[in-house]
Amino acid sequence: MDVSIVITTYNVRDLLAECLESVYRSRGLAAFEVFVVDNDSVDGTPEMIRERFPQVRLFVNDENLGFARANNRAIREASGRYLLILNPDTRIRDNTLAHMVEVMDERPEVGLAGVKLVRPDGDMDQACRRSFPTPLNAVGKFLRLDRVFPKTFGAYNLAWKDPDGDYEVDAVVGAFMFMRREVIDDVGLLDESFFMYGEDLDWCWRIKRRQWKVLYLGSQEVLHVKGASTRQNPLDMNTHFHRAMFIFHNKHLERHYPFFVNWAVQGGIALRWGLRSLALRLRRR
Repeated sequence: MDVSIVITTYNVRDLLAECLESVYRSRGLAAFEVFVVDNDSVDGTPEMIRERFPQVRLFVNDENLGFARANNRAIREASGRYLLILNPDTRIRDNTLAHMVEVMDERPEVGLAGVKLVRPDGDMDQACRRSFPTPLNAVGKFLRLDRVFPKTFGAYNLAWKDPDGDYEVDAVVGAFMFMRREVIDDVGLLDESFFMYGEDLDWCWRIKRRQWKVLYLGSQEVLHVKGASTRQNPLDMNTHFHRAMFIFHNKHLERHYPFFVNWAVQGGIALRWGLRSLALRLRRR
């Protein structure tokens, strides 16, 4: 098996159908398998898959397990020499999978690769290529200083780099993560302490620490609607998003900074969570 594709989904039946159609239009692969893990959708997703895509290996959870736990359930069953974690709100091109296999076959030092993700309006999803967070680039992003001083404050989203280039980065986003099976055997599965958000960044951190390279391929484009699942519960997702920041900082960064920097980071995350929560509540009125 060349590639095992794992898609975790939650109440995005129609987008998932388009995603699967794009996957099965793929050319140039000898063999691939597709897993869909449904996180207790109520929109008829399992029924749609059974009717339209009977070749998919479907797992149906009786509750929303989050991104990491749901993906791990399928990853344990995957048999491909490569693994693709793919969001249900993406659409790949006909040659995307074959190209990714070709690149990874040619570059055995690369453990994980991502692509340029493009929104329906044509703008790039900035999260598709990132540096690891630091207090400085976090401040720059939160205060939007990265837009004014990209080389000083734009390190997190690599704002000055060519979006169409191919180069090594610290991290790519969980919407499209193409990796070697050996990497999973080396670093382990997704960290299930993250419910949603942050687990992709954590995985990239662990992969880089094991001396594998992470590659961004701006020459390859994948459509990403983005936020189709998370918009359904914005307050909960806001909490999960900021909780992931706490977990990542405490797990990987806290020991590298003095206590007052850690207090400032944690206080900043809490403040941002509170302001964002307030804004979401006011918007609902």
